Amino acid sequence: MRIAVTGSSGLIGTALVRSLREDGHQVVRLVRRSPRAEDEAEWDPRRQWVDTAGLMGCEAVFHLAGAGVGDRRWTDAYKKEIRDSRVLGTAAIAEAIASLDTPPRVLVSGSAIGFYGDTGERAVDESAPPGHGFLPDVCQDWEEAAGAAQEAGVRTAFARTGLVISAEGGAWGRLFPLFKLGLGGRMGSGHQYWSFIALRDHIAALRHILDTPELTGPVNLTAPTPVTNREITAAMGRVLRRPTLFSVPAPALRIALGEMSGDVLGSVRAVPRRLLDSGFTFAYPHVDEAIKAALTQEG
Repeated sequence: MRIAVTGSSGLIGTALVRSLREDGHQVVRLVRRSPRAEDEAEWDPRRQWVDTAGLMGCEAVFHLAGAGVGDRRWTDAYKKEIRDSRVLGTAAIAEAIASLDTPPRVLVSGSAIGFYGDTGERAVDESAPPGHGFLPDVCQDWEEAAGAAQEAGVRTAFARTGLVISAEGGAWGRLFPLFKLGLGGRMGSGHQYWSFIALRDHIAALRHILDTPELTGPVNLTAPTPVTNREITAAMGRVLRRPTLFSVPAPALRIALGEMSGDVLGSVRAVPRRLLDSGFTFAYPHVDEAIKAALTQEG
């Protein structure tokens, strides 16, 4: 199968491209520069332009590009970059797909469980309404930006991703070194839910969406056993055999991170109802297993 991927240099995109190629699929990587290899095609999300030649003949598109939410402090300028990189990029991909005489059968577009906002202890599946605040607003606009592909009859799914556990990068990749040094600990009260997913399960779930025609619309990509920050901290200590005595008080996080602290201290207890109902099996449903997998089975 010929498959196009945006965000192919990121944590998830790199792993997805590797997985697809290992199974014999032809992958076209959409890149934001002049192509340097035969498997690359150019696109520019800021100008909402895509070289549609790269999409021709593709049966599927994975759209994973977007500025990292946790990469920098949320200044007004970076909040605009977070939003524009997602909304404008998705609109560009969707419109390019819709313009093709023979569009791909499926578009799997990135999204996030930030859609739900702070849910406290309440468990939420894909039927839950959006929350309030910056991230929920971004996620709504992000998903709505794919409208052109949906109107063209392309099956469109939104991968609402949780906290991906990986030692290779992302937010978790920044936490592992601290915990290995015995400097890890809970954040704030530790009672907030962090809905996690192992990187390998995330890639398997993306491919499950690709192969499952009934999956359209939002799909939560989180493990079936969401845990609190306090429980994740304890699990890191168990697996790494390190103390987890340190903690960061909520006021300190608010000072250090500004508005982004709401994402760290907020609670999202998301459950993957649609994945489970469609027959997906998690290899690492529990947090200890996901942490061990990140340490021993990646790369």
